[in-house]
Amino acid sequence: MAKPKIAVIGKGHVGSAIGQGAQRAGYSVRTTGHDPAAVREAAAWGDIIVLAVPGPAREATVKELGDVTGKTIVDPTNLIGPNFSYGGDLRKSGAEQVQDWAKGAHVVKAFNTNFAETMATGKAHGETIALFVAGDDAGAKKQILDLGRDLGHQAVDAGPLQNARLLEVFGFLNIQLGMGPSRYGRDIGFRVVGIPAP
Repeated sequence: MAKPKIAVIGKGHVGSAIGQGAQRAGYSVRTTGHDPAAVREAAAWGDIIVLAVPGPAREATVKELGDVTGKTIVDPTNLIGPNFSYGGDLRKSGAEQVQDWAKGAHVVKAFNTNFAETMATGKAHGETIALFVAGDDAGAKKQILDLGRDLGHQAVDAGPLQNARLLEVFGFLNIQLGMGPSRYGRDIGFRVVGIPAP
């Protein structure tokens, strides 16, 4: 079976890492920056759309995607507030906002608990780390779990999209551990011990 085509919207560290990792794993990938015509074209081409844009740009970018009915949209963003504070909301995740804006699409939360430095390989200091994947559509979630495994991650089904609220807090913890007072660096990650291998 052919692997799904991946459109990466955003050419920053996250978009570049996911795109490079996916290409290495044998996926067809198109990457575009912030050009509305190119965004729409890439979104029309891709089966999976990775929304690798800054949090404040998500809504406008989703509008630029065009018709996304039936497509899988991956939201890897973490919402950061003033003075490097947590900018999310436990009552509604950023990924659930994307689902509201992207009617007809299947939004999946993934990659937000990892730094870009580990996304392409699923490795931190040579150890396999977890990719947590939350979503409501079983088929879309399986696509991203498969992608995670193909990149080298321990792919972890994190439940429904509502659990993105928890993953976004977890992602902020990762940022604080790597870049906050502890300064453990960006080559760190988590792994779940005790779950069965795929």
